[in-house]
Amino acid sequence: MVEITIPFDIPDVEIVNIEINIEKGIINITIKSTVEGTRCHICGRKMNKLHGHDREIKLRHLSILGMETYILIRPARYQCIHCKGKPTTTQKLQWYNQRSTCTIAFEEHILFQLVHSTVEDVSIKENIGYDAVMGIIDRYIGKKVNWKEINNLDILGIDEISLKKGHKDFVTIVTERNGDGKIRILAVISGRKKEDVKKFLSSIPKRLSKTILAVCSDLYKGYINATKEVFGDDMIIIADRFHIAKLYRKGLEGLRKKEMKRLKKGLSEYEYKKLNGVMWILRKNINDLTEKEFEVLKLLFKYSPILNIAYKFCNELTNIFEDDISKSEAKRRINKWKNQVIKSGLTCFNNFISTLDEWMEEITVSASNLRVTGIILNRKATLQVDK
Repeated sequence: MVEITIPFDIPDVEIVNIEINIEKGIINITIKSTVEGTRCHICGRKMNKLHGHDREIKLRHLSILGMETYILIRPARYQCIHCKGKPTTTQKLQWYNQRSTCTIAFEEHILFQLVHSTVEDVSIKENIGYDAVMGIIDRYIGKKVNWKEINNLDILGIDEISLKKGHKDFVTIVTERNGDGKIRILAVISGRKKEDVKKFLSSIPKRLSKTILAVCSDLYKGYINATKEVFGDDMIIIADRFHIAKLYRKGLEGLRKKEMKRLKKGLSEYEYKKLNGVMWILRKNINDLTEKEFEVLKLLFKYSPILNIAYKFCNELTNIFEDDISKSEAKRRINKWKNQVIKSGLTCFNNFISTLDEWMEEITVSASNLRVTGIILNRKATLQVDK
């Protein structure tokens, strides 16, 4: 028998029992608190007189070994000997919110999953109710940041969360990534207005704003202008790579839809069925395609040479962003790519080319890993000297 040890990331508790239902893919972990006492909800004094336990609560936690994991606990109740009537107060531990059905760790996981996705998609993917996801968002909107717990910010991230697919209904999530690569959620802002984002960025204490090395943002004027107005034009702004890829792949996707409509009319039903699944094949990394998928792709490009050209342009641009190059080299290669697209006569990338013209600085910084790392290190050294 092989014994596997998995770290349990919930503090101040002791595991009482673990039940694993492999058939349903569920793990239930029963725990009890190792913290003694709590504070009276009336007078605020510390209480140590145990007065039984509340009913058991069940909280969704981060998955373990790919299985849905739930924490079961009966919170202790304590009695106040100072207040009239000797009222009782239920102990509240730091790793969950009282009105939530999830641990804080799982709530933050859901918020991270929402970036570049929608409430509906995350609800389905994580097998959690739509209302539960909305409840998590609502709890974090306007939540105050305890700046005293933070020593430095390093790299800020500003992303939008779409509440409904196809609708202009957004919230903004602000994160920070430290030198160890750990990401922390700082705030969830209702909407994505520049004024609201600027208000939050302006609330960051000066001692921490001085430690910000760069800001990674969607290519949205409200976010970028708010960043520049608060931190100045010399702040490094990195265009979010996912957002960039989404923009240029949108051009390929639009062309695919047009070509598939044309082929459906022009091909026999038998031949057209051979192209099943091309949408997902075109979205996959070319290095991850199976032999069968390559054959489908070859057939598609036989019927649609223009889609073949667009596909190659997409992969060329992806390669530029994946290569570790300088900013000047990134700019040269992106401009070369742009000129080749224009020369080819393709129009499916026109919107992305307009985006390139407007945000070339931020996009080339995103494509130049070496330069970004160098600038951040230099900025960090300068900040340390200034201290």
